[in-house]
Amino acid sequence: MSLEEKFADRTAKVAIMGLGYAGLPVAVAFAQAGLRTVGLDPDERRVAALNAGQSYIKDVSPEEVRDLVERHLLRASRDFSNLAHVDAILICVPTPLTPNREPDLQYIQAATEQVARFLLPGQLVVLESTTYPGTTEEVLLPQFEARGLTVGRDFFLAFSPERVDPGSQWRLRNTPKVVGGITERCREAAVALYRCVCDQVVPVSSTRVAELTKLLENIFRNVNIALVNELALLCHRMGIDVWEVIEASATKPFGFMKFTPGPGVGGHCVPADPFYLSWKANQYDFRTRFIELAGEVNWNMPYYVVQRISEVLNREGKCLNGSRLLLLGAAYKSNIDDTRESPFYKVAELLRQAGAEILYHDPYVSEVKVGEEHYTSVPLTPETLSEVDGVVLVTDHDAYDHAFIVEHAPWILDTRNAFRDFKAAHIFKM
Repeated sequence: MSLEEKFADRTAKVAIMGLGYAGLPVAVAFAQAGLRTVGLDPDERRVAALNAGQSYIKDVSPEEVRDLVERHLLRASRDFSNLAHVDAILICVPTPLTPNREPDLQYIQAATEQVARFLLPGQLVVLESTTYPGTTEEVLLPQFEARGLTVGRDFFLAFSPERVDPGSQWRLRNTPKVVGGITERCREAAVALYRCVCDQVVPVSSTRVAELTKLLENIFRNVNIALVNELALLCHRMGIDVWEVIEASATKPFGFMKFTPGPGVGGHCVPADPFYLSWKANQYDFRTRFIELAGEVNWNMPYYVVQRISEVLNREGKCLNGSRLLLLGAAYKSNIDDTRESPFYKVAELLRQAGAEILYHDPYVSEVKVGEEHYTSVPLTPETLSEVDGVVLVTDHDAYDHAFIVEHAPWILDTRNAFRDFKAAHIFKM
């Protein structure tokens, strides 16, 4: 029986490597489609939670996990020998930056080594982790071919970028899935796999095209956010309300797409992707100056936020050193529990370095680590708000009662225009 036939009649078995924000939703989607799915992760706590029918990600409900585990469609393991008993292997591991802002492929390399150990004829391997063009061909393919297998004949290799958008309506099922294969046969096998869980599959000519597609999507966001962030800095100096400018521009029904400024960019992909592409471009003796500049603008926004905090404190006759500040929102965007690369961390660390005492509140994030210090989310009470020198809204959650905060906070620095409906003198914009 061919792979396509196994996928079509749901007799195929699937392994998902990495059970984080990208991997767990993918594992749940395939299990819900009727394919027996094993999630592989070295984290013992994740494995134990999943096998107990629990979810540790806000976008995946415990009820979904419990149902799939009880029906024996989904299980988790730390034993990578499970790879020898499946038809398709999806690699959904992190791809962070090094301290020098270069691609860190240690997780991809570790996953590739495990797959190479157990790779068998007839298997399909798909890399989903965001990375630079050429990774699938240059990092994965040589290790697999070293097993004496021929790609496109003995095994199949493809790239299909994850498009997870935490906290939104977009899921694997209703988000078009881009797929590129090393060979045409590889692409056909991967397309057949994703048709089990996606309403629309978009085949492209190569893995490199698929890899660059994901980078373009996120660099597009990064560049446009950088544009409005830089405009926000200019507008503050000129005494113009940048938010009013953006809202007025957004009335144009063509040729304009609304982006908004903020304290920086967060999430796994948007902050890192420009540097993945610029690193690869350097190998071709090409400088992506425009993209790099956008990355730098967004990277520096937390410094500007701290500057504005200092300015507001100065108006009150206080200095940053020794002040007590409450930060609202640790997640990188509204209404989620994902703190990866959140600008909150940089703002908090800069405040600590300046001698400020920080507290934070986030309804979805109970604990954070800033530098070497651990913090627990404090209750948002009148006492908490009134006993600090100021409040900084970093991420706006729907759960926040803005009127309540305005009533009790000594002053508010609003980095998200969340308090736009209030005209109080103690509210300051970024």
